[in-house]
Amino acid sequence: MSDIMEKLKDAIRGREIRIVFPEGEDERVRTAAKRLAAEKLLEPVLIGKETTSGPLEGVRFLHPDTYPQTNELIQSLVERRAGKCTYEEASELIKYPNYFGTMLVHSGEADGLLSGAVHSTGDTVRPALQLIKTKPGVDKTFGYFLMIRKDEVYIMADCALNPCPDAKTLAAFGVESAKAAAMFGLEPKVAFLSFSTNRSAETDETKKVREAVKIAKKAAPGVAIDGEMQFDAAVCSDVAQKKYPDSDVAGRANTFIFPDLNAGNIGYKITQRLGGFEAIGPILAGLNKPLNDLSRGCCENDVYNTAIITAAQALVE
Repeated sequence: MSDIMEKLKDAIRGREIRIVFPEGEDERVRTAAKRLAAEKLLEPVLIGKETTSGPLEGVRFLHPDTYPQTNELIQSLVERRAGKCTYEEASELIKYPNYFGTMLVHSGEADGLLSGAVHSTGDTVRPALQLIKTKPGVDKTFGYFLMIRKDEVYIMADCALNPCPDAKTLAAFGVESAKAAAMFGLEPKVAFLSFSTNRSAETDETKKVREAVKIAKKAAPGVAIDGEMQFDAAVCSDVAQKKYPDSDVAGRANTFIFPDLNAGNIGYKITQRLGGFEAIGPILAGLNKPLNDLSRGCCENDVYNTAIITAAQALVE
């Protein structure tokens, strides 16, 4: 974990990346923001009121009641919602920290957002989907986990959001996960997982995965992508030689795309609990700009590390 984070710190330090924290009055967030600013890793923008003991050096505080461009944000919100929100409704929404923060990202005042220490996942993700929206070619945002055990580093997706993605959606998850792997210093080798390897079974489920692989390869021709394959074929060279000898991914995969949310969520938790891996995430991907969701049980260090990852995403989105 430390090596990866140090590389990300080196990548973002001095780049003047602005990350907005809608929960600026939470002590965990304030402490993390102070640390991030002191290390000159990014420019924290906290939504809330400055501490009564004085300003935090290098930390900017904003509030919708006093922000000079709030009216412009309201009008932009109305336009972004395209008839689904009146000016009066937008005037109420902008009072909510996550909507205000998300509009700061949309307007370019910030490069990314990190929330969830106080708010629910829905409260964090909903404004992102409505206002930031997904990238061209990506129908849905998804959540991947960074899995770390000593020198072993893997990406697993989608483990958080989408129960039954179709082939096109699954393909986009693979392409975006490859970008995430590269961001963490890996050479992406993307395995689309299944209960079947190299056409050993012929079902609707395996056909979906094979179609996803076809779409993903066309979308990212320079990336090592293959499937469908079972997990042992993806990670064990001897199994790969027997089951998928012509694959440039089998036996060497570091990025795993699960066929549905059941498999993804179960898979990363087995890896975490029985395999002894540290699971970092879920990290949201597929949006036009980076927005991430913390656990309400997070500690200050979780805020600090996820903010660094969010800033790194802003460099590659």
